[in-house]
Amino acid sequence: MRRTIDGDLDAYASLVARYTAVAHRAAVLSGAGSDAEDVVQEAFVKAFRKLGTFRHGEPFRPWLLRIVVNEASNLRRSLRRRQALALRAAAEDRADGPEADVLGGERRDALLAAVRALPAKYRQVLTCRYFLELSEAETAQVLDWPLGSVKSRTARAIGRLRAALPREEVSGA
Repeated sequence: MRRTIDGDLDAYASLVARYTAVAHRAAVLSGAGSDAEDVVQEAFVKAFRKLGTFRHGEPFRPWLLRIVVNEASNLRRSLRRRQALALRAAAEDRADGPEADVLGGERRDALLAAVRALPAKYRQVLTCRYFLELSEAETAQVLDWPLGSVKSRTARAIGRLRAALPREEVSGA
């Protein structure tokens, strides 16, 4: 572990080889299913990025498996959100008539165009908060920003959207 923390990539490759099987089992048992390999890969990448937070003298295995379990949980949550979003969209499509579909499509297109026109930091925070339905804390973690930055950038992004769109387009944001 000391060599890995000191930047020896071969030492980290050795840890990956040693712990891949147990990480894969943990991912499957944590509900990752057919996405277990992706979860394990992401967990090893995150572990490598966070080596500075690893406590010297602690065992690597539990630390890594905590990351694997968290990644599997994130995957399940993301899948639930996407499924809920798809169900909501399908229900809205069925509930509205053809005129509402046209108007809704125009509003949606205008909103998406306005979001795309925002600077990257505002576009990213709105995508996480409203399109992916992440909490402020989750958004801060995903974007690797302080929580205060997420709050202020969300407010500024909404302000920019209000200025760019007719009043009824932003009222739900």
